[in-house]
Amino acid sequence: MSKKVKKILFFAGGALAVGIVFIVLFWSKISAYRAGSQTTINAQTARFKIEQFSSAEDLANALQREGIIDSKEDFLTVFSYKKLGKDQVALGMYSIKPNTSYRDLINGFIKNKRGNGNAEVEVTVTFNNCRTLKDLAKAISKCIGLKEDTLLDFLSKESTRNKYGFTLEQWPAVFMPNTYKMYYDTDAETFVARMVKEYQNFWTQDRKQKLIKQGLKEPCEAVTLASIVYSEQSKHAEEWPTIAGLYLNRLRTGMKLQSDPTFKFCWGDSLDGVERLTAVHRAKDCAYNTYKIQGLPPGPIYLPPSSVVDAVLNAPKVDYLYMCAKPDYSSLHNFAVDGDEHLRNAKVFQDWLTIEQTKKKKNP
Repeated sequence: MSKKVKKILFFAGGALAVGIVFIVLFWSKISAYRAGSQTTINAQTARFKIEQFSSAEDLANALQREGIIDSKEDFLTVFSYKKLGKDQVALGMYSIKPNTSYRDLINGFIKNKRGNGNAEVEVTVTFNNCRTLKDLAKAISKCIGLKEDTLLDFLSKESTRNKYGFTLEQWPAVFMPNTYKMYYDTDAETFVARMVKEYQNFWTQDRKQKLIKQGLKEPCEAVTLASIVYSEQSKHAEEWPTIAGLYLNRLRTGMKLQSDPTFKFCWGDSLDGVERLTAVHRAKDCAYNTYKIQGLPPGPIYLPPSSVVDAVLNAPKVDYLYMCAKPDYSSLHNFAVDGDEHLRNAKVFQDWLTIEQTKKKKNP
């Protein structure tokens, strides 16, 4: 063998050795690069929820079950290379586009300085038709990962209310039904802080001035009156200003509000579906029963929409002091200025109700 051939073989062997050493030293990086270039298999943008994180393998299994990745091994290779700890993965809701690389997918799960995942998205939080804070907690638990009992316990703590300066009775006034955007992993403290901020933002200087003009002392009183208005009429918004004006008249003249929904609130759910309310029902001793107490109840009997609160603040001057349901199924009311007119309206309604109930008995 010539010296030239030996020299070539020597250099070739050396290069091969260097190549092998290079591959050995950088194999994990090469594998991670290759695995990280793999892409998700979802054909459309997918929503993926991380409610808890125990291990990379469990996360990979969940992604595979949801039809987002097809190679659990490649996903774990990238995850392992990044040496991510349990506390570095952010819980929450994620929006994953088609053909997202495994590298970007995992980077999106990493917690940033704000405590959210880099690719975490907000979800829609809506609550309405809530009479109590328990109803609120139940509605919220259906929108985000905050458990009903956890939120209700936090709302029930005296320290929570004291932090924001509300009594137990006033507390429901803070939570104004609307549609909000929040992160899925929002905790109870963050949720309440957000609701208090929304409440404070709602009460602009203009609204506070209207509050005083209506003879009300504080925002909670307007929300309380709005809760009564909405409980009387939840179907026809056009009646809200008139009903609000009627009750404001009663407050100004010193009449008791005598609102049926307030004493029904005292009975909880036991009067649901009862059509004919009697003196026995109205006689219940309760701080919310406006047949018993003078003025407004100590707090809302419902969580009214902000539009009803505005109806109270912008209520027109009316002469009405009485209202009675119309003798039909319209859910509208007849309004009256004096007691005699009201009694006539009430008799017409009661007679109609008797006839309707008789029909139901004959034709169940």
